[in-house]
Amino acid sequence: MLTQQDTPIRKALEEQRHNRLAHFDVPGHKGGRGNKELRDFLGEECMRLDMNSMKPLDNLCHPVSVIKEAQELAAEAFGAKKAFFIVNGTTAAVQAMIMSACKAGEKVIMPRNVHRSAINALVVNGAIPVYINPGTNKQLGIPLGMSVEDVKKAILENKDAKAVLVNNPTYYGICSNLCEIVKLAHQYHMLVLADEAHGTHLYFNEDLPVSAMAAGADMAAVSMHKTGGSLTQSSILLTNNNVNSDYVRQVVNLTQTTSGNYLLLSSLDIARKNMVLNGAEMIRKTLGFSSYAREEINKLGGYYAFGEELIDGDMVYGFDTTKLSVHTRNIGLAGIEVYDLLRDDYGIQIEFGDIGNILAIISAGDRNLEIERLIAALSEIKRLHQKDKAGLFDHEYIPPHIIMGPQQAFYSRKVSMPIEKSEGRICGEFVMCYPPGIPILAPGELITRDVLNYIQYAKEKGCFMTGTQDMKIENICVVEES
Repeated sequence: MLTQQDTPIRKALEEQRHNRLAHFDVPGHKGGRGNKELRDFLGEECMRLDMNSMKPLDNLCHPVSVIKEAQELAAEAFGAKKAFFIVNGTTAAVQAMIMSACKAGEKVIMPRNVHRSAINALVVNGAIPVYINPGTNKQLGIPLGMSVEDVKKAILENKDAKAVLVNNPTYYGICSNLCEIVKLAHQYHMLVLADEAHGTHLYFNEDLPVSAMAAGADMAAVSMHKTGGSLTQSSILLTNNNVNSDYVRQVVNLTQTTSGNYLLLSSLDIARKNMVLNGAEMIRKTLGFSSYAREEINKLGGYYAFGEELIDGDMVYGFDTTKLSVHTRNIGLAGIEVYDLLRDDYGIQIEFGDIGNILAIISAGDRNLEIERLIAALSEIKRLHQKDKAGLFDHEYIPPHIIMGPQQAFYSRKVSMPIEKSEGRICGEFVMCYPPGIPILAPGELITRDVLNYIQYAKEKGCFMTGTQDMKIENICVVEES
């Protein structure tokens, strides 16, 4: 009988590493002997653990032994019925959720401030979005959560929808009233899908907002590598009782690689064990760091490191206090400008900077000295670079005007034209700042002057723009007029 102390994939890998097999299978580097430069760079142990899906190591597409056992332990740890290990990133988990819940032409209710992976799923499978505009904090200019009343209205107007997707939490740490949304959706036989790319830690500390599985959601995409300690690109898809998990596995296998990387898989196995055994204490340490940093940054003046004071019982039902989100506009700098200064002048890499805010990801892996270094750098940036905030954009979210479905627009006949001349046309591709990867424009949306002004401003401030065919983001593909 396995317990949370066990790591089945790691154990199987160790056994294979110590045997004397002659390898006439892939990978072709043969434990690093065939690529000495890569071996010297990554390390011999890493290369020897990079193995293929041989029988003793199970098969990610159809797990029957050690991967199956590791996934069962993960499901138990997260309070789910089933867990699927994902090595294509949480993007693949989000897309599998949507593609499992909805078919072409069927509706899914979601906030518009979703990650591009959710809208990408609609492009691929043809489901139709019913967008709910999240609330907006006028002071911060950021999108909030979904109001229960807005969700109810969307459900009553679209009773044929198959699912409701919820961010839990948003990139900024804001949570909707997930328990009430689940109750509402289930009353109308809709599934609830949670994008928990930034919420892995919610499962392991009672002082944080409710997790998706605890709230009764039907599926959740958990980005284990972001705040759970596994390797980048590794993720977990959780399912509950209302979902046919065998069908979900089939959908996952439509896009997930057949060559599951065992470094990623073993990292999920080990990270799950670590979070179960040590997660509560690790998160307490994280909360201590973030609380201290928030208080000290707010003492600097000008900056606003926001937190639980935003909770209003509605569009901000909960706040993930491990997130260190800081509003920068009052010192006359866009978030992306502070981001660049921290990296270029102070050797500090934060998660992202947008038009008005920065986000620093805090974890138990940080050190007191590094927290102090961040606070000191922000103080110095204010002293050296503060200016009048006149002319700065004061909002991060622009409500979209939907003209056609994402799939129809993306695969339509399109023409490329200069972005500045595209007002009034229907967008045929994506435009977004990355991170966070939330589209400014998505296929099927009307290109308005507000959107064009935002894109131009973001480019001028140095945001990293992606999504268009044109790598310089000077031209945009629009739906050809009939």
